[in-house]
Amino acid sequence: MVSLTADMSPLHPDRNLALELVRATEAAAIRSVPFIGRGQKELADGAAVDAMRAFLSTVNFDGVIVIGEGEKDNAPMLFNGEHVGTGRGPQCDIAVDPIDGTTLTAEGRNNALSVLAVADRGAMLDASSVFYMDKIVTGPAGVGVIDIRLPVAENVHRLAKALGKPVDEMVVSVLNRPRHARLIEEIRASGAGTRLMSDGDVAGGINAARHNARTDMCIGIGGSPEGIVTACAIKALGGHIQGRLWPRDDEEKQRGIDAGLKLDDHVYEADEMVTGKNTIFVATGVTNGELVAGVRREGDYVYTESVVLRGASGTLRRISSEHLTSKWL
Repeated sequence: MVSLTADMSPLHPDRNLALELVRATEAAAIRSVPFIGRGQKELADGAAVDAMRAFLSTVNFDGVIVIGEGEKDNAPMLFNGEHVGTGRGPQCDIAVDPIDGTTLTAEGRNNALSVLAVADRGAMLDASSVFYMDKIVTGPAGVGVIDIRLPVAENVHRLAKALGKPVDEMVVSVLNRPRHARLIEEIRASGAGTRLMSDGDVAGGINAARHNARTDMCIGIGGSPEGIVTACAIKALGGHIQGRLWPRDDEEKQRGIDAGLKLDDHVYEADEMVTGKNTIFVATGVTNGELVAGVRREGDYVYTESVVLRGASGTLRRISSEHLTSKWL
């Protein structure tokens, strides 16, 4: 099997895959532009899916969608199990989210991204039968220090000590959902502040893991697909991620059991979510955010900003691109 990161060897300088993947997220982000702030999240998502799928079909790899649009999106494309790419090149697992933050896009708010992640074939956990996951994410300081099984206050204090900063300067990101009301109270009671996210917990997790980010930790229940995508990014950042699958009812729990997933409070570590370090994570901004700038249209040009994180090399690269409007919109 051709390795995803054969490009790490000087004898195989094939560093084009990551750039090819960026083309797919750029396309999805650009095609969502007419729908930003228009209150039409389904149309935005549909346009992004179409564009990402079209570009992935041209990439020289043999990809299988492990985490895709899935049942909850009634997706005709980029569904779980779909094969994408030319069929030539490395054999890969793929996790996609053409728009992480469709509501953010529809309402014209910050932190919507187009993202995808790639790993060697068989490396990604297929958690698609359980839609939600309870997650905790930090930067490298949290490795071996915090644990999702501990009370949130203890994790906040442990991480503050590891970072060498006062607890009252700690900031924790969490999705602003009714299910998190008690969690938010506990964070604030610990002495830390909160940054409440309306959507987009992939960006929230990555921002918490970056060394120069404004948040120190991201916790709470979000999408399980987003958890796997985030884990691919955390591999490159050297951060810490843990997750527990969170079935909404007995029927979903049984689907997870039938799929061979570990439930009943089993904690998935990073290496269970994505095996090894051969990961590539790419994201293009749809709307402005802390991680990347959103798509900007000015006359004859459309401007995009993307990031590429490679687990094998531990690098984060930024790519700023100019696109002729006439070719896209």
